[in-house]
Amino acid sequence: MKIKEIEIGEIFIPLATPFKTALRTVENVEDIVVRITADTGEVGYGEAPPTAVITGDTKGSVVCAVRDFIRPALLGMEIENMDGIMEKLHSCIQKNTSAKACVDMALYDLYGKRYKAPLYRLLGGYRKELETDLTISVNPVGEMVRDSVAAVKRGYRILKTKVGKEGVKDIERIATIREAVGKDVKIRVDANQGWTAKEAVRILTAMEDRGLDIELCEQPVKAHDLNGMRAVTQAVSTPILADESVFSAEDAVEIIRTGAADLINIKLMKTGGIYGALKICAIAETYGVECMIGCMLESKLAVSAAAHLAAAKGIITRADLDGPSLCKTDPFEGGPDFLENRIVMNDLPGIGIQSVPAFKEDGK
Repeated sequence: MKIKEIEIGEIFIPLATPFKTALRTVENVEDIVVRITADTGEVGYGEAPPTAVITGDTKGSVVCAVRDFIRPALLGMEIENMDGIMEKLHSCIQKNTSAKACVDMALYDLYGKRYKAPLYRLLGGYRKELETDLTISVNPVGEMVRDSVAAVKRGYRILKTKVGKEGVKDIERIATIREAVGKDVKIRVDANQGWTAKEAVRILTAMEDRGLDIELCEQPVKAHDLNGMRAVTQAVSTPILADESVFSAEDAVEIIRTGAADLINIKLMKTGGIYGALKICAIAETYGVECMIGCMLESKLAVSAAAHLAAAKGIITRADLDGPSLCKTDPFEGGPDFLENRIVMNDLPGIGIQSVPAFKEDGK
């Protein structure tokens, strides 16, 4: 099975409500998608959200990287030669992790179709069902409480609450949410680099003292401030999850070596796709460091690829794959079943997505 063509398209999906973090506010999913066609006629699909504030990737940069660098490097290569393909993919252009990720997942989609098996089984097959959290955006406290209660009524048992914009006011924010949802709901807090190390210690210690029972705190400080994150990790009992600080396997090694965090968050858009994510999984398994699988503002297409990885690997013990639940509509056919807090894998080959709106004009 050889790579015959790589095409680029775009999708537009409104969000049910605006997505707000300490870094940005977004109202729509406006992502680049790719379709890779093999000489057998099989196709694989991938997606890249332009998340400039985190990865540095924009729509234009993703299109340019795929069209001018990645496509010429990969055309004609055999899908069975996955290591060779990935060497070309990651050496033909530096950085550009989102562009690489969308091509990577389309390649793995074809890889699964080549062997007529769902991808999660080929990668490890650890489980068939996942539980995901739901993100609660940064808003006035009353609105966040309403959103949290509504999420619990929908069946979500884990909430990822965005904080990091108002310093110590986040303590009362989380306390109010905890009171509203009760003790049986897990609460994760995500500061998106919004605190200093001293603020993080003060805030998390106060939350602990008040018995708010926070499952973990994601990226409390700036991505480059590993010393600050290590200070937070050492000072509090709440597990610290490194997110924006970890793009590569080398980053994961440094986080583990220095004790900068307790947990690692894997996102395909940071790792350049499944191939890089598997390296982080191997490192984490070696050192016994649990991982969470996360996503950017991605649709069902990219999140399905992440779900396959999470279902494959036991070291991934937590999932933050709520992208499809944040979208107002689901324009795709196929893929895993996203049933609110449950993601259930099926036997469709590859990633399982069978059609993508950007490529429907030619009947496929």
